Amino acid sequence: MENQMARPTRSVLYIPGSKERALEKATGLACDAIIFDLEDAVAIDEKVNARALLAKTLAEADYGPRMRIVRVNGLDTDWGREDILAFAEAIRAGAKVDAILIPKVSTTADLDAVADLIPGVPLWAMMETALGMLNAGVIAAHPRLAGMVMGTNDLAKELGSRFRADRLPMQAGLGLCLLAAKAHGKIIVDGVYNAFKDDEGLKVECDQGRDMGFDGKTLIHPAQLTVCNAAFAPSEAEIDLAKRQIAAFEEAEAAGQGVAVVDGKIVENLHIVTARQILAKAEAIAALGS
Repeated sequence: MENQMARPTRSVLYIPGSKERALEKATGLACDAIIFDLEDAVAIDEKVNARALLAKTLAEADYGPRMRIVRVNGLDTDWGREDILAFAEAIRAGAKVDAILIPKVSTTADLDAVADLIPGVPLWAMMETALGMLNAGVIAAHPRLAGMVMGTNDLAKELGSRFRADRLPMQAGLGLCLLAAKAHGKIIVDGVYNAFKDDEGLKVECDQGRDMGFDGKTLIHPAQLTVCNAAFAPSEAEIDLAKRQIAAFEEAEAAGQGVAVVDGKIVENLHIVTARQILAKAEAIAALGS
């Protein structure tokens, strides 16, 4: 399985698999990854047509360095099994798909069922049920799993929680999934912000997710890309500090010392690991040209 952890996932944009114009437009958008959605964004009478259109598009269109993730319908629906089998065939025929995203993953059995139908393709899990939160650790440990996506709208519906700007009702679920993903080295991206014209609110939620440790955020509209990309990228100040920490620590090591001091703060090896991760992320983002 490709090491997807090395790829930036600041902005993960949902695109309806049934909208030909949106699929075309997405080839030029400044997102790190695209979730091509066959589930919630597609009307029931468009499900079959969307599947065929998306398979054809991913065989022909050039999405450049953007990660291509297909969200299929669940196996408990009339379309899920055929979605998975269709993309297994499409991938064998040359369609470019980086991962299959499975809705409402609550147990490892949900992953096993899809894994059996589409061998060799990385799987991502929508984490959006109360049971999924409680099973996050074993889900993240699944050998075929590469990433986790928080489905905060569905989770709020199941919990019966109310919207709060601080997302207090979400914190238990977000934290459990975040711990699980980090423990097992899996990508994890935050849920969507529904008010796509509210840049200020989006920034607050992006900043919160970034500070918690999420690798990026799912988005519902291209207008959200600029705010999200900036929030989840290392700032110039962070890059500068990382470089100075590395230089100071290397100088201290050369002098036979185990710690350095930068801006009045102790710098140890653990800080250098983080500093190198910041610089690597900045380099990977620069390579994307956005």
